[in-house]
Amino acid sequence: MTEPTSPGGPLAGIRVLDISTLFAGPLAATFLGDFGADVIKVEHPTKPDAARGHGPAKNGVNLWWKTLGRNKRTVTLNLSAPDGAALLLKLVAEADVLVENFRPGTLERWGLGPSQLHAVNPRLVIARVTAFGQFGPYSARPGFGSLAEAMSGFAALTGEPDGPPTLPPFGLADGIAALATSFAIMVALRGVEQGGGSGQVVDMAIIEPILMLLGGQITTFDQLGTVQKRTGNRSVNNAPRNVYLTADGDWVAVSTSSQSIAERVMQMVGRPDLVAEPWFASGHERAQHADVLDHAVSTWIVSRPTDEVLAAFEQAQAAAAPVYDVRGILTDPQYAALGTVQCVDDDELGPLKMQNVLFRLSDTPGGIRWAGRRHGQDTDAVLDEIGVSQAQLTALRERGIV
Repeated sequence: MTEPTSPGGPLAGIRVLDISTLFAGPLAATFLGDFGADVIKVEHPTKPDAARGHGPAKNGVNLWWKTLGRNKRTVTLNLSAPDGAALLLKLVAEADVLVENFRPGTLERWGLGPSQLHAVNPRLVIARVTAFGQFGPYSARPGFGSLAEAMSGFAALTGEPDGPPTLPPFGLADGIAALATSFAIMVALRGVEQGGGSGQVVDMAIIEPILMLLGGQITTFDQLGTVQKRTGNRSVNNAPRNVYLTADGDWVAVSTSSQSIAERVMQMVGRPDLVAEPWFASGHERAQHADVLDHAVSTWIVSRPTDEVLAAFEQAQAAAAPVYDVRGILTDPQYAALGTVQCVDDDELGPLKMQNVLFRLSDTPGGIRWAGRRHGQDTDAVLDEIGVSQAQLTALRERGIV
């Protein structure tokens, strides 16, 4: 059995307690673990993180968990039991960050609210990730990323103009919230350094980060009273911008966010006359004439094989890319050059591929030390670090505490 190696990387020495479930909180902890933080994943002894049951499995081993749980040591604790809460407080004493996503008031009910946690460790950064935040009329409601995708306006903007609002087929809002949470944690840790050692609480509402990324819709409505509508694969800011079918039956995406690229595309497809139109000089105005621009581009692309289309766009220094499924990702030379996909040796599944860390640091890179581990696999080792003997562990297991 492969044992976890000592964390290296720029976050080495930072200990994170991940007591959250499903996606936004755990993924934020994964991002920290990728760059060297010692992440301890705490799960209920009989009710593990529900993410372990999401998506496909092989030989009974969940595959998404292998990515979500990577670089984490796994521990079981019943936090709702007083003895389990007491053990968590011992772990808190040696930690820098705690990530949780229980409904507001749950940790307080267990005697694990911020005041109790900070009494044990004043430096602790507590990241609280919930659907709606820690206060307000919706704070006590159950919620998931799909609700954030709906409430933020994302679903209302996604889909064809004559179709229904469309939710993404993956945890988009959770992923965006995870990125925001990991950033917030790093900001708060910097605050500990600058503020005399005092930790603080991060209140992350999943409904908010995705809203920030949806652009200027709030300001536009405030100032102009207009509501952005669904435009399918088109953009309200520029055209041509769409996906187009090639002669091979493949799809390619084209974007002309800059004026010079829009001009080069229309020259390439044999329609320089459109560049001379007065409305062509503005991306917003081009979007009002998307029908004529799409017709020109699609007619040119559909008569040519995919390789020829992409080569012509590259020669014209215009922006186009193939629409991939996972098979294209695994064979693309750019992803290969970046090392975007890594192969990890796993005790349960052997060699397996997954996404690499989010970015490359020139001097202190992150890395994948191990894939997601079994439920509670490191309980004995981690609790031994806080002085729990084997005899005590046996007694705690008999009582369902670990």
